[in-house]
Amino acid sequence: MNFSKTLISWYLQNKRDLPWRNTVNPYPIWLSEIMLQQTRVAQGLPYFLKFTERFPTVFDLSNADEEEVLKLWQGLGYYSRARNLHKTAQIVAQDLNGKFPSTYKDLLKLKGIGEYTAAAIASFAYNENVPVVDGNVFRVLARYFDIETDIASSVAKKEFTALAQELLPKGKANVFNQAIMEFGAMQCVPKNPSCEQCVLNNSCLALKYKKVAQLPVKLKKTKVQKRFFNYLIFKDEIGNTLLQKRIQKGIWHNLYEFPLIESENEIDELQTLKLVENQTFIPNKIEQIKLMNATKITHKLSHQHLSISFWEISVQKTIENGVDSASALTFPFPIVIFNFISNIWE
Repeated sequence: MNFSKTLISWYLQNKRDLPWRNTVNPYPIWLSEIMLQQTRVAQGLPYFLKFTERFPTVFDLSNADEEEVLKLWQGLGYYSRARNLHKTAQIVAQDLNGKFPSTYKDLLKLKGIGEYTAAAIASFAYNENVPVVDGNVFRVLARYFDIETDIASSVAKKEFTALAQELLPKGKANVFNQAIMEFGAMQCVPKNPSCEQCVLNNSCLALKYKKVAQLPVKLKKTKVQKRFFNYLIFKDEIGNTLLQKRIQKGIWHNLYEFPLIESENEIDELQTLKLVENQTFIPNKIEQIKLMNATKITHKLSHQHLSISFWEISVQKTIENGVDSASALTFPFPIVIFNFISNIWE
């Protein structure tokens, strides 16, 4: 069986109709690839449509304010992608006259574009003979060829890239790369794939040796840090609150949030009040404090699990530079904060 030919044939019959597949314009292809990093197509597609409607060209995205970009991105996670997206758009628009580099090597020079994304753009937009290797490709190749190399190891990327390059039919990089990724996303899925209906089942070594569930091998586990966030929703006499921009590097950089106290573990009302009184968020005198979420909120990120409490703190007089609730909802927030306050305030 010809692996590459069979995959391409399967793809042409089964591929999903996605807007970035109906073009060789590198701008929407780049947008889609950045958005779909660590993100399922079903989640990323509405964002892609919003972005291409609001920013139909790289010039439109370049001219946008970063806060607007972050607001549109709200809920998609991994916000550094949005910041890098905006910076790269400015470089392409201002320094490259709106033209994306046309080779894998030159695409790698752009901010936020790594080996996978450069290969995807180079092959999908320009049909450059370069393989893509993502999680789907690792899984398909590991199972079909019975490769036991730990995909989290330093040697795996080189080994799988070399194999993908061998399999790549010359002149057909665009369709082959799409095919193997789509096959991994739709057919050779991580759990309980339908091997009996697979077009490769006669020659798949993992199926032959009953190792489908064991492949690919991934031994390295991400260490998860648990953190406790206490958000302080100050409320003055006219209902205004206080927002601040998260300027420190790390998660949610440049997004907005309420004043935050991070504790070593969960804290009660009296402990929170004591910590607030030791801070200098606002000079207003505190009248009352109460926990707003009776049910604990846990927000899971790739390397961190956040246990979040929202505290409403009523204060005397008016807050300097206070913001009303309707205006506050227009700011770019981490989605866990936005979802909570939009339910409370609407």
